[in-house]
Amino acid sequence: MTARRRQLHYLVTVAEEGQITSAARKLHLAQPALSQAISQLEAELGIELLERHPRGVTLTPAGETFLVKARRALAAEIDAAQTAQELARSARGAVAIGFVGPPPAISTPALFSAFAEQHPEAQISYQDLPFPRGSTRDWLAGVDIALCHVPLAEEGLCSLAVRVEPRAVIVPLTHRLAGREALNAVEVLDEAFVSYHPDVQPAWAAFHTLDDERGGPPTLTEDHALTALQMLGVMTSARALTALPELDGRLAGDVVPSVEAIPLLDAAPAVVSLVWREETRNPLVVELVELARAPLAGAGVDDGV
Repeated sequence: MTARRRQLHYLVTVAEEGQITSAARKLHLAQPALSQAISQLEAELGIELLERHPRGVTLTPAGETFLVKARRALAAEIDAAQTAQELARSARGAVAIGFVGPPPAISTPALFSAFAEQHPEAQISYQDLPFPRGSTRDWLAGVDIALCHVPLAEEGLCSLAVRVEPRAVIVPLTHRLAGREALNAVEVLDEAFVSYHPDVQPAWAAFHTLDDERGGPPTLTEDHALTALQMLGVMTSARALTALPELDGRLAGDVVPSVEAIPLLDAAPAVVSLVWREETRNPLVVELVELARAPLAGAGVDDGV
């Protein structure tokens, strides 16, 4: 990350948080270092961007105008970096596939085995991604395509459903509901659920805590999860629940013997999708999407996140 891009990223984060302290925490920086970086940016630009007051900071009129440009410049630089990485992978016959939950070769073996067989010379790499947070486009940085429960829809991104399946609730074996063959959503709505990190996309987290069935947030754990492994750790230590696509839940139970997946009979289904940038320049992405689309012909599955 260039020095100017870092400065712009800091400014955007401070503006969004409204406090230097919380912004520093989010950026994993010491507060004095963040304050110094913002002051240096103001000195270089010759304008005051922030008004400091006891309860936090607010943008000056000049800061509000500059923030619009800063966001655009930051997005353009990120997009340029992503494009360069994508072109480099494409040039050497490589594709980076991100995933949340079980690796694609385990959760969706038919598709990815067929893809590997069709492209034996391709350099196929898999990256375990954190839960979607911030902009979906930024979250996809570093990979060409991802397999996950569909994240926040954004212009310029596409998705294709590859698995539509029931949800299952994942429970520790010490939980009072353990051992049940199946559950209705109403039976679990009052239980404590794993809390997802505040940066995780709210709608994505809400789906896993059954907010759509409850009509609001549940009782949450004090510890937050940003990755699948953290989620399992919080679940077992706090005896809390979470909801996953049923297949992912069963696989989680195979990996972590202290939890089990119990099907939810009446909850809305989970949609596991491929998500990619519309302007992708990697032909391997296009071919993977076409391979995934083939068995869905006539099923009425639409593109577009």
